[in-house]
Amino acid sequence: MPVEQAVRIVDEDASGIDRAFRDEVIAGLSQAQKAVPARWFYDERGSQLFEDITAVPEYYPTRAEREILSARGQEFADAIGSGRAVVEFGSGSSAKTPLLLDAIAPSAYVPLDISGEFLRASANTLAKSFPDLPIHPVEADFTKPVTLPDAIAGAPRLGFFPGSTIGNLVPRTAVDLLRQMRRTLSADGAGETPAQLLIGMDRIKDTAVLEAAYDDAAGVTAAFNLNLLTRINRELGGDIPVADFAHRAIWNDDIARIEMHLEAQADMRFAICGHDFAMARGETIHTENSHKYGKRSANTLLLAGGWTPMRRWSDDKNRFMLILAEASPLRMAP
Repeated sequence: MPVEQAVRIVDEDASGIDRAFRDEVIAGLSQAQKAVPARWFYDERGSQLFEDITAVPEYYPTRAEREILSARGQEFADAIGSGRAVVEFGSGSSAKTPLLLDAIAPSAYVPLDISGEFLRASANTLAKSFPDLPIHPVEADFTKPVTLPDAIAGAPRLGFFPGSTIGNLVPRTAVDLLRQMRRTLSADGAGETPAQLLIGMDRIKDTAVLEAAYDDAAGVTAAFNLNLLTRINRELGGDIPVADFAHRAIWNDDIARIEMHLEAQADMRFAICGHDFAMARGETIHTENSHKYGKRSANTLLLAGGWTPMRRWSDDKNRFMLILAEASPLRMAP
């Protein structure tokens, strides 16, 4: 079955600049602690670099998650059932997706991703392995409201959010996203069957293991982090001196997260879209968080976002967990 033409939901100005990208970069670099949201890592080059990260020896989450998906297929089938439309948020290369699709016999697959070229290439590759599965790619920022394709109207839905991407968000924003996912999956005549969400979360573990996973010896994560500046220069007409920044990965134990920063190695000035910025040597741009969870904190996050945890699976070394949750009924608290 051929892959549908990707639906594109991106707000661009007359010159073709993504308004959200421009506005968030300008706002973030105007703060006392400069920051750019991690979702802007994923242009075509950034998406490929992330796939490269998943293969480096230090980066355990992808291998641990694949282990779970490979070993527990029948358990997923029993808990989820067949015939659901799978909606993957931030699908990337969809590398782990075939393991889930093989297990649960879905009625359709809807990959959502912000990187259009990467999305289309991945959807076409997946279609070769699942020729009878309807695939409806949507190029969109899934942190915003997304209208799902009419082709899956009425079908019960399973959201798939692997890779511990939820950990990139501060708790307030993570809860907002989980609520948005609940609305997306429950809208447009999704039927009487409550929506489900299969979500990956990384566990708290030894600091040295965590920091190595985000600062690999080969420098792939460093290249991924620095590519954000290259993207800003290319798409927003910036003149950031990329070579004068260094990648940093730090464990923040108080709030259980790895923080990625880009640290200025010299005093500098640069401009983006007519806005001027200055940075002193040692000052950083905060580019990513990766929060880690225990059982209770994971449950609390999901419940706050409108999801009731149902099942939980971990790899053999208890490094990573996949949680199946169901959309909670909307009700007033007692």
